[in-house]
Amino acid sequence: QVQLVESGGGSVQAGGSLRLSCASYGYTYNIDCMGWFRQAPGKEREGVATIDSLGTTTYADSVKGRFTISKDAAKNTLHLQMNSLKPEDTATYSCAATWRTCGNGMDYWGKGTLVTISS
Repeated sequence: QVQLVESGGGSVQAGGSLRLSCASYGYTYNIDCMGWFRQAPGKEREGVATIDSLGTTTYADSVKGRFTISKDAAKNTLHLQMNSLKPEDTATYSCAATWRTCGNGMDYWGKGTLVTISS
């Protein structure tokens, strides 16, 4: 089992920055892909960014150039640096992980952290 715990959410004004973190615990040795997802009120969950064991990253078009996903393997921690934030980035952001390759679904999920961007 793998447990994921997010932190770093909060409220900022548009144009500001936030850095989310996701600490992973348990049997993390076989995790191949990790990612960030978000769900805004009344909307479906959407993928934000993923990173695999080789460091290959993918981003949703809506966040390209503004968000950066990274991981600290030594600390089993995933990060999401979010810059130039917009009100439409407001959502609950969740960390996820899987032993499968990216793009084939996620098996483990955190509870999420709320990000609120005011105009």
